[in-house]
Amino acid sequence: MERERLVVVGNGMAGLRLLEELKAACPGRYAVTVIGAEPEPAYNRVLLSSLLAGEASDEDLAFRDRAWYAANGYRLLTGAPVQSIDAAARKATLKDGRVFAYDRLVLATGSEAVRLPLPGAHLSQVLVFRDRCDAMRLKALGGHGKRAVVIGGGLLGLEAAYGLVQIGCAVTVVHLMDKLMERQLDAKGAATLRRALEAKGVAFALGAESKGVVGVEKVEGLELGSGEILPADMIVMACGVRPNVTLGRAAGLAANRGLLVDDAMRTSDERIYALGECAEHRGVVYGLVAPAYEQAKTLARRLAGDEAAYDGSLLSTNLKVSGVSVFSAGAIEAEDGDETLTLSDPGHGCYRKLIVRDDRLKGAILVGEASDALWYLDLIASGAALGPLRDDLAFGRGFAMAA
Repeated sequence: MERERLVVVGNGMAGLRLLEELKAACPGRYAVTVIGAEPEPAYNRVLLSSLLAGEASDEDLAFRDRAWYAANGYRLLTGAPVQSIDAAARKATLKDGRVFAYDRLVLATGSEAVRLPLPGAHLSQVLVFRDRCDAMRLKALGGHGKRAVVIGGGLLGLEAAYGLVQIGCAVTVVHLMDKLMERQLDAKGAATLRRALEAKGVAFALGAESKGVVGVEKVEGLELGSGEILPADMIVMACGVRPNVTLGRAAGLAANRGLLVDDAMRTSDERIYALGECAEHRGVVYGLVAPAYEQAKTLARRLAGDEAAYDGSLLSTNLKVSGVSVFSAGAIEAEDGDETLTLSDPGHGCYRKLIVRDDRLKGAILVGEASDALWYLDLIASGAALGPLRDDLAFGRGFAMAA
């Protein structure tokens, strides 16, 4: 019996995890072709700031080499952007003209960096920070004595700022909001993070609008809405990403922000699936790795013939932002009737906030020290009653479990 042809468009972290899950769930069941637009196989995007900072090598970012794909029967194409998808004919056409027929198709096309339409944004020293090539360009432009302005005080912007500071740049982060990482942190948590980053050499302009790039043939600065000009040799736009839905939308798939998928990760075309940052499930587009991995597991089981369903993911962030541990999960602000437990040690750059509702942990923010992050995440996810843990909850797992 001839195997079904499965084409996976996108060889990022989500696409690779699907291949790994397929290997576990139904090895050899499909004739798999993986098509990636980037020149190399999937790598760890989480380490891009470390690569920029010189703290990680290309080898550190690598996941699986080409031999792994071949050994598992996966045909891998890199540096091969897909031009179009013909859903009726079940064909994917590459920009170089090659055509691949499929029985089932998976779109794992990720996100693309948002570029603000500012005057002067066309200059070559105005960059984004999204992939390995971006990191290499930043590294080439940066160095001691160079001035960089990073637009965006979310995760991407702070990671770019840290990497640039580490290679000797003078860095200012410009953020439209009045606090950093406003989606993950409350005001005190954001202030704690800001102080920690200032101590590492990052300057900030918060509540500031970017008006235009100053310079004719090369970048000379960034003009703010206030009229102030921040001198700069380079500008990094790290003000968000948008789901890369161009291919899917052009193929007629239903889309909002992302490609709409059901609990089976299936799009509006029953033979086409989507996962990761390009997918929208129950109104949510997840821009994090963990949900993409959960989606990949569900989809692999579906492709193996199981009735697996993806119910959504608990939004959580657990990482080092510019060398500072930051964790956020669940609610970040209390509602009426909630209890708020906080511990703050500004001298050591540590902040902890827990939100308790009806004897259950509903949210947690940790800045500076996050060793108990996964324990708190389990408590939030399980919805278990806290009981005697409640009194010592803010002091961490060691105290609470010993009490």
